[in-house]
Amino acid sequence: MKVTRFLALGMTLALAACNKPAAEKPAAAAATPAKPPLVTVNDKAISSEIYEEFAKVLTRGKASADLSAEDREAIRDRLIRMELIAQQAEKDGLTQDPEVAGRLEITRLQILQQAAAQKYLKDRPATDAELHAEFDTQLASTPLIEYHARHILVSGEDVALKVIEQLKGGADFANLARRVSIDKGTAVRGGDLDWFPPNAMPPSFADALSLLKNGEFTKTPVNSPNGWHIIQLLGTRDRPPPSFEGVQDQLREIVQAKKFVAYSDGLVRAAKITPPLVNPPAPLPAAAPAANPAAPAAPAAAPAATPPAN
Repeated sequence: MKVTRFLALGMTLALAACNKPAAEKPAAAAATPAKPPLVTVNDKAISSEIYEEFAKVLTRGKASADLSAEDREAIRDRLIRMELIAQQAEKDGLTQDPEVAGRLEITRLQILQQAAAQKYLKDRPATDAELHAEFDTQLASTPLIEYHARHILVSGEDVALKVIEQLKGGADFANLARRVSIDKGTAVRGGDLDWFPPNAMPPSFADALSLLKNGEFTKTPVNSPNGWHIIQLLGTRDRPPPSFEGVQDQLREIVQAKKFVAYSDGLVRAAKITPPLVNPPAPLPAAAPAANPAAPAAPAAAPAATPPAN
């Protein structure tokens, strides 16, 4: 859009200049010389801007001016080698390989999405009111409780069932954890996980833990991405809520992420997608019709007919 408007403006100014009398025409501006490339590789020019971006990627944001001459030359050498390899890969037809083409396209989409997010959010910083509202939302969904528990982690459900049978028979939980748990970090402590909030564990783990009383262990194995658990609850305590000041950075990230999701939702609603999304964004609520002050007032109800006097 900006490019189109710029071109249109340029054409308008050019036409206006052509319609002026010859005497009024300003002297032609000197052409700005093209900036020479940093290096040319097989007739392919590599600009200084590309080099600077590459340097930032390799040095986590440092400009080339902040690097030593040796480091700058090493980066230049690496960029040239990458260009040569890429040129050869194109000659070998690798860009036509479906997997390579797909990865190139995904990279393009990711870079453009990041750039779009930065541009969209640049002038839409999170306000103090938005941060406080998000803080209230997050606090309402945060369990203010901590558990003290221990577990025995094994690789299979059948092994977990055997451990449970041993516990039912009176075996000591901590000793079993030291012997058979594959979580070596906690096994040396008898499976002790110390204190933790429920959302620090996989949902299946936290759900099973919430059903236990102090001293009880799970009578059925609990599956998680880590394996199969036998869990014993050792205690619970209230968890103090976080302070607003202590989580402002996280709140800002959440608020800005939600803003960009709302922006992308709008693009999805306006797009023609075939076949349509299975889970499209919810439609925006209809705006209430605005009152029209110019509209005439509703006529008053007609008075009831007066019966004739006798």
